Amino acid sequence: QVQVVESGGGLVQAGDSLRLSCAASGWTFRTFNMGWFRQAPGKEREFVARSTWNDGTYYEDFAKGRFTISRDNTKDTVYLQMNTLKLEDTAVYLCAVWPRGDDYPEDHDFWGQGTQVTVSS
Repeated sequence: QVQVVESGGGLVQAGDSLRLSCAASGWTFRTFNMGWFRQAPGKEREFVARSTWNDGTYYEDFAKGRFTISRDNTKDTVYLQMNTLKLEDTAVYLCAVWPRGDDYPEDHDFWGQGTQVTVSS
């Protein structure tokens, strides 16, 4: 049974940093894409960053220069280092794991439950 579990969220102040982790288990995910999405209250889920099976990294514009995605294939884990956090970064951050043939995951792919990130002034 595949499980995707996020951790590392919390309450921080604007300008602080936070590192999220996402561990996948139940399979070997070296040939899968892994990535992060977020959903703020009242808003649609949006793409943050992805790490591809062939070591590519892609970011949404708001994440460029502040966020860094990385992965450890020996642990089937993907990380999101978030620096210079802003109030508008407050959201539930969700991790997804999906087949390498797709740029983005579908709802039926593997998703975690999310971890809350709250940025205060």
